[in-house]
Amino acid sequence: MNKSFISTDNAPAAIGTYSQAVKVGTAVYLSGQIPLVPEAMDVISEDFTEQTHQVFKNLTAVCQAAGGQIQDMVKVNIFLTDLSNFAIVNEVMSQYFKQPYPARAAIGVRALPKGVQVEIDGIMELPSTN
Repeated sequence: MNKSFISTDNAPAAIGTYSQAVKVGTAVYLSGQIPLVPEAMDVISEDFTEQTHQVFKNLTAVCQAAGGQIQDMVKVNIFLTDLSNFAIVNEVMSQYFKQPYPARAAIGVRALPKGVQVEIDGIMELPSTN
């Protein structure tokens, strides 16, 4: 199996026993991103909209480090500590993705690392180089 590990300084460093992403063939499996500012490794703010933007910025950086774009994501899993913020997620997500949108799940959770309100992971399929 041809497996490579993706790492970039433009997204938060892993804070546990995981890689930012793992590439197998043309599929890239992105670990969950939380709203940490990469340079300081601090949560951007308590504001949910700002947290969501930071998560998508972090995902964008990992996608680019893997050789793709956020639009190449085919599956997104969104973890929220308050499902009433789902409309905000839709609004912010529409600023990072154009149609056709990736498949998606939204899951309500009790808590997330560092007390943040949102975490997103996903799968990206890199365009073929034929």
